[in-house]
Amino acid sequence: MSLTFTLDPAVTPELRDGVLGLWTDVSNAGGSVGFVPPVTPEAVRPELVKHLVAMAEGRTRLLVGHDADGRVAATAFFTLNTHRLMTHWLWLYTVMVHPRHQGKGYGRDLLAAAADAARGIEGIEAIRLTCRGGLGLERFYASCGYKEVGRVPDAIRVAPGDDRDDVILLLTLR
Repeated sequence: MSLTFTLDPAVTPELRDGVLGLWTDVSNAGGSVGFVPPVTPEAVRPELVKHLVAMAEGRTRLLVGHDADGRVAATAFFTLNTHRLMTHWLWLYTVMVHPRHQGKGYGRDLLAAAADAARGIEGIEAIRLTCRGGLGLERFYASCGYKEVGRVPDAIRVAPGDDRDDVILLLTLR
């Protein structure tokens, strides 16, 4: 089975709660999505609200993948650039696949769907994202066509004495 992807879904309580649950579960499984385990839904909620506000303001768009049971299984948030010299590329944030679906190819499917969605946004020529070094994520993104274009050493402090590189990746869509 594969996921069904939707760009700009209606934000219902079920979607909101599904994304919140996904984000919490991914974080607690060690996913590199802005938190360090253990984390509760209450800790994640303010970050989700920021994303939802940006969506309502038209600055951010959501790509969501639902599994065969209709549950939120994957997400990626697109953030559009407002600087007039950078409107030809966008950011991809909070790229997540639920831990129960790891190893099924859904991460690749999510990134392919994100690239397809970005190609459909007028004027967009590239996707930029960052990831936390030390987890092998760079290799995964490279296998999906992203190129490492920069690295800031020790920019992410996961815990005292555990600093990770902030890796900058780019996917050209042309």
